[in-house]
Amino acid sequence: MLKKKILLTSVLMVSFIGFNAQAKVSQKEADQLGKDLTPFGAIVKGNKEGTIPDWDGGLDSNKAPASYKRPGQHHPDPFPDDKVLFTIDAQNASKYKKKLTPGLEALLKTYPTTFKLPVYQSRRTHTAPDWVIENTKKNATTGSLVKGGNGIDHAYGGVPFPILSGDKQEKALQAIWNHLTRWRGVFVTRRSSEVAVQRNGDYTLVSSQQEVFWNFFNPEGSEKDLENILFYYLSFTKAPARLAGGAILVHETINQVAEPRNSWGYNKGQRRVRRAPNLAYDSPIAASDNLRTADDTDMFNGAPDRYTWEYKGLKEIYIPYNNYKISQPDVKYADVLGVSHIAPQFTRWELHRVHVVEANLKGTERHIYSKRVFYIDEDSWNIALVDQYDARGELWRVSMAMLKNFYELPGVWTALDVFYDLQARRYHVQGLDSEERDTRVFETKVPNSRYFKPRELRRRGR
Repeated sequence: MLKKKILLTSVLMVSFIGFNAQAKVSQKEADQLGKDLTPFGAIVKGNKEGTIPDWDGGLDSNKAPASYKRPGQHHPDPFPDDKVLFTIDAQNASKYKKKLTPGLEALLKTYPTTFKLPVYQSRRTHTAPDWVIENTKKNATTGSLVKGGNGIDHAYGGVPFPILSGDKQEKALQAIWNHLTRWRGVFVTRRSSEVAVQRNGDYTLVSSQQEVFWNFFNPEGSEKDLENILFYYLSFTKAPARLAGGAILVHETINQVAEPRNSWGYNKGQRRVRRAPNLAYDSPIAASDNLRTADDTDMFNGAPDRYTWEYKGLKEIYIPYNNYKISQPDVKYADVLGVSHIAPQFTRWELHRVHVVEANLKGTERHIYSKRVFYIDEDSWNIALVDQYDARGELWRVSMAMLKNFYELPGVWTALDVFYDLQARRYHVQGLDSEERDTRVFETKVPNSRYFKPRELRRRGR
C-alpha cells in the first residue's frame, strides 16, 4: 500500500509540473466574492429586464416552510402561490428561441402536442454553509488545474474556481471542475428508483439505496488528506427481486488519468466481489437500458481527457429550477412518467444565467458522443442541461437535472435526472423518490474508515 501511495504521489507531481494554467485570481478580484459577486462567483445583480432577480442570500432551513419539520422529509414547496407566467410549446417556441437550448427546441419539435415548458418566476435559492463559503474564497486565490485539466490542485471544501480565469479552454475546464466538486453535503443516504421508459410507455422500476461520503468536503480533513479521492459511493439494489442484493462500490478519484476510478461489484448469485474496471466514459449503464453512459451520470462525471473544451460565455436560458412538485409524497411515479417524457405539469422552468461549455471529441479518442454542450447554473455550478451529438454531428440525446434547493443542506442539487434519446424516442429517469417514505438524509458524520472497503461490500450487499 505504501509503495502504491508513493507511486501515485510521484505520478501526480509529474502531472502538476509544466502546466501553465494559472486559475487562481488576485486577492483584489477574490474580494468581490460576497460583494458584486455571490460567495460562489455568480453576479449578484439580476438582469436589466428584471426577469432574473438579484441574489438575496438564497434559501436555507431558517427560511423553509413551517411544515418542514425534520431532515429526510419530502420538501414542501416554499413557493406554493407562484403561478405559471406562460407556457412554451411547439407553437410559440420561435418566440423564445434565444433562451432555449437546441435540445429543448428538439424536444418541443419531437413531441409537439405534449412536451411543454411551464415557466415560473425566477428565484435564486442557492446558498451553502459558512465554512464552505470561507473555503471558496480561499480557493479563489490558490486553486489551479493540473496538466491537461485532468485534476485540480490547492483547493478544498468549496468551489475550486469561483471566478473563472485564463483562456477559453481553462475557463471551460474550471467550470466543469466546479460542477464535479460542487457542494452536496458531507454524507448522504438516498433511497430512490430509476426507470427506462419504452416507446409504448412501459417500464420496470429498479430501486436502490445509495450512500455517498464527499471526501472533498470532509470537515475533519484537508487537501493533503484527500489521497486523490473525491468521494466514496455505495449502491445496493433493493428491487426488483431478480436484482435485489446486488451492490456497487466506487472510489471516485480526482485525477482519473493518473489513477482511474476504482470500482467493485457484488453479484448476489455468485456471492463474489469483483472489480468493475469498465465503469467509465461511454460504458452503458444496464439499469438505464443503455440510455445513459457511465459519464452521463450526474450530467457529467469522470475524466475530461477525451475532449477538447471551450468556454462559450454566460447566457440567459430557461432551465429546470425549484422543482418541488415532482417529488411531493402524494405524487405517484405513474403520474410523472408519461409515454414520451415526464409530465410537464410537475416541472418548473425559470430563466437563469448559465455558463455554456462545449466539449468536442479529440480525433485520437473514441466516445459515442462527438460533441457535448453543457449549460451550468451560475449560482450553484450544477449542470442543468446537456445537448449530446452523435458521430454524424446530429443532436442525439438531451439530459436535464430537475434542480431544487435542499433546505437542510442548504444548497441547490437535483431532485431527479432525465435522459432523453431523440432518435430512439425513449427516456430514462434517475432519482425518483416521491413514493419513498423519506427523501435524502444528510449527515455531517465521517464514516468509519472500513465503511467503503471492498471487503465490506459482500457483507452489506447480502
